[in-house]
Amino acid sequence: MFNQSILLDSLCIKFPTPSVSVVRKENPYVMVKKSEKELVGNDRYEGYCMDLLKELSNILGFTYEVRLVGDGKYGAQNDKGEWNGMVADLAVAPLTITYVREKVIDFSKPFMTLGISILYRKPNGTNPGVFSFLNPLSPDIWMYVLLACTGVSCCHSLSFRFTPYEWYNPHACNPSSTLVQNNFTLLNSFWFGIGALMRQGSEVMPKALSTRIVGGIWWFFTLIIISSYTANLAAFLTVERMDAPIDSADDLAKQTRIEYGAVRDGSTMTFFKMWAFMSSRKTALVKNNKEGITRVLTTDYAMLMESTSIEYISQRNCNLTQIGGLIDSKGYGVGTPIGSPYRDKITIAILQLQEEGKLHMMKEKWWRGNGCPEEDNKEANALGVENIGGIFIVLAAGLVLSVFVAIGEFIYKARRNADIEEVSEEQHDCSSKEFKSAK
Repeated sequence: MFNQSILLDSLCIKFPTPSVSVVRKENPYVMVKKSEKELVGNDRYEGYCMDLLKELSNILGFTYEVRLVGDGKYGAQNDKGEWNGMVADLAVAPLTITYVREKVIDFSKPFMTLGISILYRKPNGTNPGVFSFLNPLSPDIWMYVLLACTGVSCCHSLSFRFTPYEWYNPHACNPSSTLVQNNFTLLNSFWFGIGALMRQGSEVMPKALSTRIVGGIWWFFTLIIISSYTANLAAFLTVERMDAPIDSADDLAKQTRIEYGAVRDGSTMTFFKMWAFMSSRKTALVKNNKEGITRVLTTDYAMLMESTSIEYISQRNCNLTQIGGLIDSKGYGVGTPIGSPYRDKITIAILQLQEEGKLHMMKEKWWRGNGCPEEDNKEANALGVENIGGIFIVLAAGLVLSVFVAIGEFIYKARRNADIEEVSEEQHDCSSKEFKSAK
């Protein structure tokens, strides 16, 4: 049966006899005030719930006395149907509004909304590896650069062989020699491409317009690739990579290496469908938040707890963080006995505090800590096709242009040679006729 002398959660008030009970000390809701002087009565405690209780008492005009509850429970029903924790005339606490609790007490409108999330320690940074110099570019870009170098070398070699302006007479002192050579073999063309990519140049240089187009486009391509690589290299060699083993509740449910659990007899424990996993491991559940935080910091353990508590904890311990978003949505409400005339009055008072912005100010007051320094983006992203894919398009366009220019040069040179041969034949015929007439 429901016992009105027990308080469901942090604070409880009886009307008209002033009486308040505290489920347990929990930061930042109810804390023992530190003072050199000996404090008595309500002055012994401070926190968000104490401020909220004070505001409600000012609006509704009641008095109260605060005391600790012996069992320190949030309030749950045992196997015998009995309630532990705190259930009394009024409960002002981080008391989650649940279906089971709603059967035995009435709740006001929530004074704070929240949800269940995951508390986990921040991942440790890993130093760059031996082959970290390959990380600035993604694997597909490295493959495309290699293919581009091979393709350009082949195209370069064909252009050099195709255009007549790259052929020369190795015996310049013997004009009658018909032997011509071309320095740009396939291997030399590949060496030309590698030299440009490594910013070393080559001992052979193109002469024709078409081959210079190929060389210029390739130089532009290598300029962008090398500049992008150099700019991104420093980040990969100097920044520690943060590899988080889990990023969401789905990741947590799909693995078994990291143990996870919640506070025993809390609303979070009753919510989760992962309860079968938690109950199968005796060490999954913890007695309180302090024990859970210690396990999170020292072992592979992720704690499922309410987001407001995670916000408070992570503000004071920079090694802890919230993983993923909220898994559910709920609220904290003020509990009263079923049929209590004070519930509606308390609801109106809470709405008044909300409209005046006092609830937000109280949360800022008690949640805000020293704060953790904002971290830069510790992981540099590898450059992919979406970042520098355009340079490959420019390279392809330059290769196509060089082919058309080489064809034009070939046609132009062929026609010019044909005209020269035709003029030579006419001159030869004229010389023959003059020689015959002279005879």
